Amino acid sequence: MQLTLELDIPKLSPAIQYTDKILLIGSCFTENMSERLIQHKFKVLSNPHGILFNPLSVAHSLDSYVDDKRYAKEDLFYLNELYNSWDHHTRFSDVDADKALENINNSQQEAGRFIREAKWIVITLGSAFQYYLVDGNRPVANNHRAPSQWFQKRLLGIDVIITALNNSLDKIIAINPDVQFLFTISPVRHIRDGVVDNNRSKSRLIESVHHICAQYQQAHYFPAYELIIDILRDYRYYDIDFVHPNFLATSFVWEQFVKAGMDAPTQQLMKEVRQISIAREHRSRFPETEAHKRFLNTHAQKVKELQQQYPFLDLEEELAYFSASL
Repeated sequence: MQLTLELDIPKLSPAIQYTDKILLIGSCFTENMSERLIQHKFKVLSNPHGILFNPLSVAHSLDSYVDDKRYAKEDLFYLNELYNSWDHHTRFSDVDADKALENINNSQQEAGRFIREAKWIVITLGSAFQYYLVDGNRPVANNHRAPSQWFQKRLLGIDVIITALNNSLDKIIAINPDVQFLFTISPVRHIRDGVVDNNRSKSRLIESVHHICAQYQQAHYFPAYELIIDILRDYRYYDIDFVHPNFLATSFVWEQFVKAGMDAPTQQLMKEVRQISIAREHRSRFPETEAHKRFLNTHAQKVKELQQQYPFLDLEEELAYFSASL
C-alpha cells in the first residue's frame, strides 16, 4: 500500500565528493544540513554571516566574500547594550565593538578564501520578505530586536530576486569557474507573515530559483521544501511550534539529499565515518576496564586505516580521543 506521493529527485551531476569544499549559506535549515555534513567529515563552511533568510541578504553576503570586504566601526550600530551589524546575525553581536569587528572580519577573511576554492555553494532561501530601514532605505539581514517603527517590510519581486542572485553567481563564477550551485527552499514556515503571505513568499522564491537553474548549467535544485510540504504533509513531522520540521522530518530530507547528491562509494565511506563519530561520542561508565580499552584500540586502528586509505579525511580529533587512554 502506498501512503505517500513519490518524488523523483534527479541525481546531482557531478556528485558531491569528500574532496569537495562546500559553502552553505541561508536559513536555519542550512544549519541543520551543515551539521550533518560536518558529522560525516565533509569540508564545510556554514553561514559566514550567520543565519540569513532573504535573497538580498544572501546575495550581499556572497558579494562581500568575492570582494574581500572588511567591516569598520562605522558599519556597526549600538542597541540593547550590544554592537551589531545590519548585515549579520546576532551571533556576531558583542558588548565590545572591537571584538564584534574582529569576529566579523575573521569570518569574512575565511569565507573569502573558501569561496574561491569551493566546489559547491548550497543556498537555502527562507523568505522573500525584506526589511528596510526607514532612515536611509537600507536593506537589513537581521532586525536585532530594534523597534518595529525603524523598518519597512516589503515583499520582493521575482525580478529583483533573480537580478540580485544572478549578479552574485556571475561574480563567483568569474573567480571560481568550476563551482556548482545547489539551491533549496527552506520548508520552515514564516508564520509571523501569516499563512497566506508565507505562501506568496515561498512561491516567489521557488519561481526565482527555477528561473536561475534554467539559466545556469552549473545551478541545481534540491526539493527540500517539497519533501516536507508535499510528501510528508503532516504536523507530526513538525516541532511543537508547527513551524520547524522535527528530527524525523529533517532526517528524511537528509536521506534523500544523500541519495541524490552522493555516489555509491561516497555513501559507503559516509557510513564508515559515521560509525567512527558515534563511537567518539560514546562515554563508558567504567573507562578503566579492559573491555573499554579494547574498544578504544579497535577504533583507533579503524581510524588509522581510514586515514591511510583516504588521506583527505580529517580524523585527527577522533584518533587523539581513541589513543589518549591507551
